[in-house]
Order: sequence, then C-alpha cells, then structure tokens
Amino acid sequence: MRRLIVGLLVLLACTGVAAEEIAAKKDPAKVGTAAGAAVKGKPVAKKAVPKGPPAKELFGAVATPAPLAARSIGSYAKGCLSGGVSLPINGPDWQVMRLSRNRNWGNPRLLDFLERLASDARALDGWPGLLVGDMSQPRGGPMITGHTSHQVGLDVDIWLTPMPDRILSPQEREDMTAASMLKDPFTVDPAVWTPLHLKLIKRAASYPQVDRIFVHPAIKKKLCEDAGKDRAWLGKVRPWWNHHYHFHVRLSCPPGAEGCENQKSVAGDDGCGKELDNWYKMLRVAAIAQTKPPDPNAKPWSGKKPLLMGDLPAECKTVLTSGGNVPITDGSPVPVLLKAAASKEAGPPVPTLTPEQIAALKGNKAGAAPGVVPLPDRKPH
Repeated sequence: MRRLIVGLLVLLACTGVAAEEIAAKKDPAKVGTAAGAAVKGKPVAKKAVPKGPPAKELFGAVATPAPLAARSIGSYAKGCLSGGVSLPINGPDWQVMRLSRNRNWGNPRLLDFLERLASDARALDGWPGLLVGDMSQPRGGPMITGHTSHQVGLDVDIWLTPMPDRILSPQEREDMTAASMLKDPFTVDPAVWTPLHLKLIKRAASYPQVDRIFVHPAIKKKLCEDAGKDRAWLGKVRPWWNHHYHFHVRLSCPPGAEGCENQKSVAGDDGCGKELDNWYKMLRVAAIAQTKPPDPNAKPWSGKKPLLMGDLPAECKTVLTSGGNVPITDGSPVPVLLKAAASKEAGPPVPTLTPEQIAALKGNKAGAAPGVVPLPDRKPH
C-alpha cells in the first residue's frame, strides 16, 4: 500500500513538471505561475467558476425593448441593443417572417436601411418585395437558436424568395420555407436563380452603411461570373456557410456611436480569386466528410460555451434590467423562449451529393470529374 502511495506521489510530481514544460513551450510567460507553484508545493489559487444562466436565455426571455436611448453596444457577436425599434410586420414592400421568434427589432439605422432597400429594389430593379427574416431580439444579445451574431441590432437576414403579391397569414409565415438557390453544394441552380437576385444583392451592397453581405460560396461565384465590369460592390459580399436561401446584411456602426465596435474593413479586391478558391476547397472537404461514418470513439461535439453576462459589455446588464425587467434565473419555462425554440428553420439544408458524385470528388483532388460534380472554373467570365 505504501509503495502505491509513493508511486502516485511521484506520478503527480512528474505530471506537474510535464505540464509546466508544455506551458513554457506554448507561452514562456506562464513558467512559474500555476504549474510552477504546484511543483514547489505552494497553494494554487482556483479560478472562480462563472455562475448564472447563459446570456441567451436571459435576453431571449425578454419580449420588450429597453426603454433607453437607441444604441448598439459591443460587437456583432458579443453585445446588446438599447432602445430597439421594431420593423412593422407589413410594409409597402416587405413582410416579416417567423413572427413567433420576435426578432424583428433593430437599431433605427437598420430599419431605415430596410425600408430604403425594399423601396428601391421594387421601384428600380423590379424585385417584388422583401421577406425579412431574423433581425435582433428586443434587447439584442445572444439568441437561443440560429445565430452567433445579430446581437446589436445591425444585422438582418433577407430571404432570396420574392415576396408574394398578397399579405401572408401569421401561420403561413411560420410554415413557409425559403427556396434554396443551390443545385448541389458547389453550384447555383439556374432554374431558381435569376438576374433579379443579382440586382437585389448588388442594390443592398450599394449603400455606404452596409459593411458586409454574407452569401453561400456558390452564390458568390455566380455573382463574380455575372457582375460585368462594375465590380466594386463585390468586395462587400463575403462567402459563408449555409447562406444559400437568404443573404445576411451587416451594417456598420452609426457615425460617432460610442461603445459600438465595427469589424475590420474588408480587403480592397472583389473577393473572386484566391479567397473563393479556398472556399471551394473547404466545400469539397465538407461534402466528403458528410459521407464518413461517425467515429464511435470521438467525443461528442458540444460547440462553444455559451456567453454569460460577464462576457458582454457591462452596459448590457443595464439594458437587460431596465424598465423593471427581472431576469428569470430559476429555469421556469418562458413563452417567448419556447416559441423561438420551436419555430421552423427558415430554409432547407444544403443539398447533398450522390455516392457516385462523392466517388468522383474523392478521385479528383483538384476538383470534380466533368459532368459528374459541377465544380466549374472559378475565374469570373
């Protein structure tokens, strides 16, 4: 028994030394801190474990805006919205979808943009009207489903499905599914995509307050091919996963807005070269990975840890509690949260490939066999 105890002590000591060596290689500044103290026998201060429910549950449970001045606070993926304004669910050139989510809120800057885009796209480009998806929650902040960003009232998802020529019922807005623009994971479907889609995205990118627009890489490629000589706007349009039935518009912070954090400016080119090539390589890897059987020994993926209130700007606590709002922390069911969680996804998943197409894709590292998996020349015409 004594030998066993001695052995365990030696093992623990060796483990501590090994941990210190690894920390030193990764970050020399860490030598002599926690690992060093453990080896020397000094007590190690334990890090305080953050307490409290995830911020997404606290913000998602509030059905009304903060009665404060309109402000976007923090960054797009770590912030909140003060004085949020709701976009009317019906406008002359738009309709709001998925009303159960209560996510048609934003900074006044976002509402002004949407009303202008809807009007201009209809009058100048012939687009029938916008179907508006998720904007932000009444007080912004993290959401329980669907997004990492959309937290400060400056992001909006716009469906690529044209607005019908009638007012949709509340139930239709819950059940209707946006149309995917894809034929397969690499190619836009010519039977669905039209020149009006290009005009709509180009129109959205033309406004100076628009910082970025996110679309599926295949849509970006199609835009690159058909843009013609006027290409300056293409730099704002960035490829991103799963944006195949809607496009995501992100506005810059209002001029002089204190506490609102802009992203780094986009590069000066049109994004149709090396960046798009890299995205197609990632699409290929993703398409092949979907066909692999799950590894029974792999640890289940749980995603990133949810944000807590301490992760958000300090002012977000005031935003959350203003107007007498008392956050629910006892796990009680909240109707707003339940409705949002139960709402239907806005669009279909990305199309998958047939076994024959996957085999062709695996056999051609540079691309796909012509006529089997359409991986067209990614240089714009």
